[in-house]
Amino acid sequence: MKLSARNVLDGTVTEIVKGAVTSHVRLDIGGTIVTASITNDAVAELGLTVGAKAAAVIKASDVMIGVPD
Repeated sequence: MKLSARNVLDGTVTEIVKGAVTSHVRLDIGGTIVTASITNDAVAELGLTVGAKAAAVIKASDVMIGVPD
């Protein structure tokens, strides 16, 4: 797979919470959980299941950083 995105984080699916149209897919990336909201159709097409290897692909024109007060 070739991507233009530079931020590809490999992980393992820990949870899939299906809604009416979209699912929240949680990936464990080295002990940090990243959550993606994708369509239920995409979950099925990708064959995602708990325990499966997957990657979070992040492409954004802006990234904001926050710090506590």
